[in-house]
Amino acid sequence: MPAASPPPRTTRRRARRITIALVCVGAIGAAAYGLLSSHLPYKSVDVFEALGDDRPSAAPDSTGRTPLNILLIGSDTRSGDNAAYDAAGDQQIAGARSDTMMVVHLSADRRSATVVSIPRDTLAPRPPCPLRDGRWTPAARQATINMALGVGGVTCVVTTVEKLTDLRIDHVVQVDFVGFARLVDAIGGIEVTLPEPIDDPYSGLHLAAGSHLLNGEQALAFNRTRHGVGDGSDLARIGLQHQFLTALWHKLDAEQLLFDPVQLQRILRTAGSAVTVDSGLSSLDAILNLGTRLHDLSAQEVTFLTMPHAPSSADPNRVVPAQPRADQLWLQLRTDQPTTALDGPG
Repeated sequence: MPAASPPPRTTRRRARRITIALVCVGAIGAAAYGLLSSHLPYKSVDVFEALGDDRPSAAPDSTGRTPLNILLIGSDTRSGDNAAYDAAGDQQIAGARSDTMMVVHLSADRRSATVVSIPRDTLAPRPPCPLRDGRWTPAARQATINMALGVGGVTCVVTTVEKLTDLRIDHVVQVDFVGFARLVDAIGGIEVTLPEPIDDPYSGLHLAAGSHLLNGEQALAFNRTRHGVGDGSDLARIGLQHQFLTALWHKLDAEQLLFDPVQLQRILRTAGSAVTVDSGLSSLDAILNLGTRLHDLSAQEVTFLTMPHAPSSADPNRVVPAQPRADQLWLQLRTDQPTTALDGPG
């Protein structure tokens, strides 16, 4: 059988050109990915460096793996673009408070997660907090926990939550009003179903009973509303936030948005500087790595709780951890055990 004749010279040239073009495109893409990954527009801060070693430790399981605790902070700052959300319209609300605060506990095997909301009106000891100029704020024996953000920034929130829970916080994500709305719009909205209508002139949320695809502005109002649900308290609002996060996780999981670097980068760029993270999450690679850890976690394996609490005897408008249930909950998370019926008021 005669040997096959070599391909025409023009064909070989074309093949070489295609190969070179593909290599160039790949190299440019890799370089662009690295460049964009290192210049994401959100803020990162060295949250933990100033706290030193006097912090709770993370106990590994029998395989050497450790749980992961992420602190989610919703800031009510009215600075910059957030001034539009000042109800008075004249920025009378100064400073910033962490009006939403959740500890997300990922089990050591990454097969389950527990999200615990800490009511914003919780009275708790506030340790001294380090400031950027090297000074420390004075400690407070009892202070409203959502004020820690205005006193000493994100680091002060972390040290206060660690003091309250004895849980080691590994990562922090802080989002303000504008950032939250942008993130929801970037992922195409979130669908929720309401058993009853919500009519809240304070947040501007007016929804009939039934299913709704919420855009960014509506989702923000949904998570802020309290006058239109339950007893009108912050505790009633927490229930809506848990419902929203459940729907959010369903969407992230269904569309694999945490595992697609192109989509994830687009979402993060949309949120921009309205998002603040600790320096350990300052790159796209770090966030993708975190998303990979959540790959096998379904929405059914995420439990939403509210820290056990009771009215404060000193101020009926404030709450305190309900003991011993609050300490039992934190102990279960600290030792990476399944949480039992320790939720809510009591």
